[in-house]
Amino acid sequence: MSKKIFFLSSFAAALLFTQGCSKKKEYLNPVLQTAISDATAFDSPLRVENQVRSMYAALKGGHFYGGRFIAYGDIRGEDLVNNGSNNITAWDVWLFNPNNTATSIEGLWSRAYSTINHCNLFLDGMAAKGNATVGETLAKNYNGEARFIRALAYYSLLQFYAQPYLDGQGAKPGLPLRLTGIKGPGQSDLARSTVAQVYTQILDDLNFAENNLPLDYGTATTAALTRTTRAHRNTAIALKTRVYLSMQNYPAVVTEANKIVSATAPFKANTGVQHTLNPDIKVVFKTPFTDIESILSMPFSNNSADVAGTQNQLATYYAGEFYIKADGIMADAGWKAGDARRSFFTVSGGKTFLGGKYTLPSPFLDFAPVIRYSEVLLNLAEARVRTTNSIDAQAVALLNAVRNRSDATTTFTAASFATYTDLLNAILKERRIEFLGEGLRNNDIMRLGLSLPARTSADSPIPPGGNGYIWPIPNSELSYNNLMTDN
Repeated sequence: MSKKIFFLSSFAAALLFTQGCSKKKEYLNPVLQTAISDATAFDSPLRVENQVRSMYAALKGGHFYGGRFIAYGDIRGEDLVNNGSNNITAWDVWLFNPNNTATSIEGLWSRAYSTINHCNLFLDGMAAKGNATVGETLAKNYNGEARFIRALAYYSLLQFYAQPYLDGQGAKPGLPLRLTGIKGPGQSDLARSTVAQVYTQILDDLNFAENNLPLDYGTATTAALTRTTRAHRNTAIALKTRVYLSMQNYPAVVTEANKIVSATAPFKANTGVQHTLNPDIKVVFKTPFTDIESILSMPFSNNSADVAGTQNQLATYYAGEFYIKADGIMADAGWKAGDARRSFFTVSGGKTFLGGKYTLPSPFLDFAPVIRYSEVLLNLAEARVRTTNSIDAQAVALLNAVRNRSDATTTFTAASFATYTDLLNAILKERRIEFLGEGLRNNDIMRLGLSLPARTSADSPIPPGGNGYIWPIPNSELSYNNLMTDN
């Protein structure tokens, strides 16, 4: 990570280390009231809570979960086409040829590592002072949030900058694993840990988070917003199902998902936040964006400092920059015309866009989805089939739960599938339909060892390990970190 990138202030301002030596000097050099030095950032419960909020603010930056990360995850797949030829809006990502200085390469890496550094600085400050300031219960909750966010950031980076776990069971080069905060120069040199070592840390953070995050955020009028936009225990469990799926540790996916998915329909989390599917998927993507199905989303407000920023917003990408490929998943005969998820389609200039999923106009305040309960259900369905090597009855029921709420005319039975592989393929197809526009396709391509799709008839698919399959390391990291190696 560039040694220029480090943050601490509870208001996302730069660190200040100024001290007044006299009244006269104080008047000449006043201390800004919107910036807090690291010496005092953990002096009061309010300041500590503001530090927590700053970690989420880093996570939802435009180059990360505020927009671009989600868009990149989709356009590396088979179902979207870039509507222009501008590298700023990911033309090079779609073509699988961004270089070390590309906006996508530099922007995602720097934002993710600045988020990680937010978390590390927070954890350092809590250990030094903050735990005593807020007391044991809140300290556990806040430290759990920090470690959850750090885990999510590291997991997200692995999906673009490292070979999948299945390639050598995590033996390939992963990421520099930074676990302490960087406050100044001279701390940039750090070699890459292996993919397996990074996953081990991710799971350690998530296990800590599960054991220390709050079960819920109460019943106050703000509780729905808080449980949607800040991590709680079930958020950590849900993310673990995604992580274990990427590691192809299917028994662990089943174990984790069973904590928050009832054995039979209607599927629901019976402890903590009681997540379940909304009968109408369209409601999940409408104001106020706090439906119980949403396990974690990134919020935005009319405050100019609290928007994703120019050319980062999801509505910009999915309503105009990327259109849906006519012969991709949209053309699948099993995805019926009456399916509610097709209501997200909009047509402009003879092309079909996903403009109905993110609909709010400028300043683009649609929440950015990170994890939904439907993902946990499909994660569990897939893992059940892979662990039993059978047409598993619960897996069929879980698949039906997701399909039926959008298409009541389609109900699968065991007889719908000749083999368990056919059931697996149906679950994977459902994922492409359900999460179109939510950035999960790249995760699935990587974890399954699929080839990246050819872009023209003259191209060939890019196989795992091929040129362009993963991204290069950004030039800034190679310049500042003398121990870093490129992909």
